[in-house]
Amino acid sequence: MNITASVLDKELIRYFILLNEPQKKSLVEMMKSFLQSDSKPVRHISIEQYNRELDEAMERIGRGEFTTLEALEKEIQTW
Repeated sequence: MNITASVLDKELIRYFILLNEPQKKSLVEMMKSFLQSDSKPVRHISIEQYNRELDEAMERIGRGEFTTLEALEKEIQTW
């Protein structure tokens, strides 16, 4: 095992310490979910279900229920 942290590890720590507590908790939960998803079998859905989900997403977009990249970037800056 390598004792020294990799460049990526150091960058992760550098950004992590800048987060507030709720953001840290959220990130840790997301990281846990990544690890858990690796151990779970892949759940396949039917092409019909896939198409339904796409149709529902397109309907939401048609109603304006989406976030633009610009809005997301603006929201991130307030963190």
